[in-house]
Parts: sequence; C-alpha cells; structure tokens
Amino acid sequence: MDGATAVVTGASKGIGEQIAHAVAGAGAHTVICARDAEALERVEADIRDAGDSVTTIRTDVRDEYDVERLVETATREGNGAIQYVVANAGVYHGIAGETPLTEESYAAFDDHLRTNARGVFSTIREAVPHLGPDARIVVPTGVVARERMPGYGSYAVSKAAAEAVARGFAADLDVPVGAVDPGQVATDLSGDGGRDPESVAEMVLWALRDADPSALDGGVIDWGDYRSATR
Repeated sequence: MDGATAVVTGASKGIGEQIAHAVAGAGAHTVICARDAEALERVEADIRDAGDSVTTIRTDVRDEYDVERLVETATREGNGAIQYVVANAGVYHGIAGETPLTEESYAAFDDHLRTNARGVFSTIREAVPHLGPDARIVVPTGVVARERMPGYGSYAVSKAAAEAVARGFAADLDVPVGAVDPGQVATDLSGDGGRDPESVAEMVLWALRDADPSALDGGVIDWGDYRSATR
C-alpha cells in the first residue's frame, strides 16, 4: 500500500482502530475519523509512534458536509486520489441481542439508519469524485444483516441497508465495492466472546489489497472465504 491514500471511518476504537493501524502499517497514508476527537487523537499518537503516516479529522458521518471535508482533507494530505475506503463507522443503541424491534424506540431506529446506513452512503458518495482508478471500497457488516436473529432490532435493519448501499454502488461504479463479514467480534458494540479486532483488521486489509475483486464487488466476503483464500 506504499504511497496510497486510505480513509477509515469510525476509527477511534474497536475494529476501526485496528483497521487504521493495519492499513497505516501496510504503508498507506491513512486518514481516520470519528466523532470522539479525544479518542481519535490517542489512535493518531499510537500510529505515529509506530512510525506510520496518519491524518485525523473529527467527522460525523451523519453529516454529509463533514464527510465532504473528510475526503477533501484526504486528497490534500495524500497523493491526490483515494485508493482505499473503509466505511466502518457504526453505532448500536442498547445491548447486543437485547433490542427487539417490538421494543425499539423511534430515536434508536432513526439513528441506526442515519449512522450505519446513511453514513455508509455519505462516505462512499462523497469519496467518488476523489477515487483513484484502482480504488477499493469495503463496508464491514454482520450476519444479522441477512439472517433472522431475534433481539437485534433496527441495528440489523441498518446493516441490511448498508449492504444494499454497497451493492448499489457496486452496480454504478467501475471500482470494487463490497461488504466484509468477520462474524462476531469482541468489541464494546457487539459484546464479548467474538474474534479479536486485530484479526478482523487483517481480514479487511486482505479484502482491500489481495481479495479477488470480482468476489468483493457487490458481494459479502465472510470469515470462511478469507481463511480459505489465505491458507
């Protein structure tokens, strides 16, 4: 990834933080964002301490003007074109598996859709004019987007919508756009008992750099696909 420019949203903690480390460690100038400026500065310091290149900018992906500023910053700080985009920013209002739609508040429903689906749309939409010819775009997702699982409410709805956004852009763009499903991950958002975020970051790095573009484009690559391809 030497000389490339990458954008990672939701990079202040969890999977996003580890993806930022992995992409920067692979040589890309990595532009990271989140709503929590203090946490973002901590991630920036860690990446710089590792000797890697990073720019931070506080961004709320629910605000397209914030996202526009993010991608314009990336083109200025990088090589003039964005090569990699990871639309990772997401929220979960409640405890994973304990938020059935029958009890979901309208506020939670609206913010899940605004952040997890519209945020993916704004990230990709604003990046489009700045993409390099060999760019790749990855959207982290989960099995709740596709399978009937009780208790995930509008979070599951929002992830299904995010996958649909990725498929739509895949149909309309000349660069690969796809979703990556690592399974359950041990984060504050999804709870304990899942995979280490560092191993998930390696999966995302592989999807950005090495995965068959025809498999990524418009599709969902899961953990099994990743393990089979990297044995």
